Amino acid sequence: MDRLDPQSTTPQTPDPLLPGGQGAVAGGSPAGAFDPWRYRDDAGVDGANLAGYKVEATDGSIGKIDSASDEVDSSYLVVDTGPWIFGKKVMLPAGVVNHVDHDEEKVFVDRSKDQIKDSPEYDETQSTDPTYRDKLGGYYGGTYGAPIPPMAPGRLI
Repeated sequence: MDRLDPQSTTPQTPDPLLPGGQGAVAGGSPAGAFDPWRYRDDAGVDGANLAGYKVEATDGSIGKIDSASDEVDSSYLVVDTGPWIFGKKVMLPAGVVNHVDHDEEKVFVDRSKDQIKDSPEYDETQSTDPTYRDKLGGYYGGTYGAPIPPMAPGRLI
């Protein structure tokens, strides 16, 4: 049986909780870096028309999909929140979609109601504006949680 040499210069697989682990942190985005404008491969969207589907946050229903885009690297959902946030609409980047249940016509997102409620306000006239999209994508990317500081208690070293 081969022994591991602690002095070896063989590259090691980076620890996902440490710098160099491609930015992954505990509770971070599944399957690598978060891409706000692309549906996850395993979400089950598969080009389906999601308009009219209900949307479920991690802690309950937030409304129905008013419109959806499946443009390459630019996909999103516009959700009519009904009475939940006084009839406002919110724009959700495709990357927050965890999975779709086509039988129940529900889209499950991996954000809480508060995270969605606190997102940048949706303005239909700005939905294609790069500045707005950067702000929205940055907000949802940041809701995975801040990286653990290097010397924080509980940090794996």
